[in-house]
Amino acid sequence: MNSKVASLAILVLVMFLAEVELVSGAVTCNPLQLSPCAAAIISSSNPSATCCNKLKEQKPCLCQYMMNPNLQKFINSPGAKKVAYFCDAPFPTC
Repeated sequence: MNSKVASLAILVLVMFLAEVELVSGAVTCNPLQLSPCAAAIISSSNPSATCCNKLKEQKPCLCQYMMNPNLQKFINSPGAKKVAYFCDAPFPTC
């Protein structure tokens, strides 16, 4: 199995198992909303407009995701930081 495909599958599985669904203001915090960004996080491709929109929408939730041990390694990964930079959605200081 291709390592990128395996990484994507693991990312989706971890997000699914995390079952984080909290409400932050008007935003429902659900890491699965960031699934359009998974391919860009694990590869060198640029994120899609959908990914950037979802990342900006979920920005109030990122601190909660960063504190979740199941999601930390993905949220703090170089790929995630690259996507945030490309989408002009810098990570909040938590």
